[in-house]
Amino acid sequence: MADFTSDFWNLYIAVITILSIVGCAVLLFVQTTRRGSKEQVDTTGHVWDETLAEYNNPLPRWWMWLFYITIVFSIGYLAVYPGLGSFKGSFDWSSARQLDEEMAKANQQFGPLYEKYLKMDLSEVAADGQAQQMGQRLFLNHCAQCHGSDAGGSRGFPSLRDGDWLWGGTPELVKTSIAEGRMGVMPPQGASLGTADDVKDVANFVLSLSGRTHDELRAQRGKGKFTTVCAACHGADGKGNPLLGAPNLSDKIWLYGGSEATIIETIAKGRSGVMPAHKDVLGEAKVHLLAGYILSLRLRGEAAK
Repeated sequence: MADFTSDFWNLYIAVITILSIVGCAVLLFVQTTRRGSKEQVDTTGHVWDETLAEYNNPLPRWWMWLFYITIVFSIGYLAVYPGLGSFKGSFDWSSARQLDEEMAKANQQFGPLYEKYLKMDLSEVAADGQAQQMGQRLFLNHCAQCHGSDAGGSRGFPSLRDGDWLWGGTPELVKTSIAEGRMGVMPPQGASLGTADDVKDVANFVLSLSGRTHDELRAQRGKGKFTTVCAACHGADGKGNPLLGAPNLSDKIWLYGGSEATIIETIAKGRSGVMPAHKDVLGEAKVHLLAGYILSLRLRGEAAK
């Protein structure tokens, strides 16, 4: 990895950039030949529709001067802004510094408001209208990419509008999930269970736990295997274990799909999912506000039932 962070690459980029600009200037210069008014113009040899020929005329003067201007502009730009490897430019500007300055300005302006909500209980934040509006903006910027703009989730990404929480749905646990992140792993159990038929038997037993259509004979055969291999995480009754992030298999909420084929795939090949930590990106106050907004989504979902 050190090969890609050495000073050589700074020099490499600078040289390539300068040679590209010089090459454009040279190419433009050799094409600036003026043609006399009486000089015969040859064609390029390209002819379409029998009579439509392409003449070898010089480039328009206005176009060439415009190209020269862009070359001069690029030299001036690279002199004042970064673009030549590690050279920072005479303005010493960087996008990272600009972002830090804008973030500092925003924190100075809105920080007191965030601190106000940080001192409030999460249940109060979830019921506050202004807090919900602010939390929604945070959610759309940082969470909607995975969970959807309506927080309804998608395959592999849980819905945040119901009461089903892999790691627990108390206010503090929701806040911990946002701040610290989560890593859920369902190890592949195909080899542990034995044959493909054994995996299918266990899948049918899992289907039976939630009352879904299943093969009763296979479910009976799969019960013993489930108790031996799967119950350690999901429990003997399949109710799951929030301490491990092991889902409840007795409801009809499925993160990756609840068809027989999908459950067989999950058991045989396993699953893994990562919820990234947001504490360093958002800070405690924004995490608190975001947790309150997510809790309000659940409250609205339960009220709508």
